[in-house]
Amino acid sequence: MSEEQTPENVNTIEDLVQYSLAQDYNKANEIFGNVITTKLSDVLDQEKIKLAGQIYNGDPEEDIDEPTDEDLEDAGQDEDEEESEDEDEEESEEESEDESV
Repeated sequence: MSEEQTPENVNTIEDLVQYSLAQDYNKANEIFGNVITTKLSDVLDQEKIKLAGQIYNGDPEEDIDEPTDEDLEDAGQDEDEEESEDEDEEESEEESEDESV
């Protein structure tokens, strides 16, 4: 793999971390804005290319499994079950500690 070559004046995430640690939050905020803008621009360009390919070249559409309302409800129920299991474990640990004393 080849390492990406970046010009000297380009701010990177490493610079963001350095400025944050140095408590230069104004500069860190500026770098964060630049980094996010660049990433979003790249993603938008990729989507434009993909869409143009689908429209003009007849490229097949990728099937994206978007979550349905049922999927979201199921995910919420799973989280609730995990939380209740954690609470049950904590209660049983507390009871066993009380019994051993």
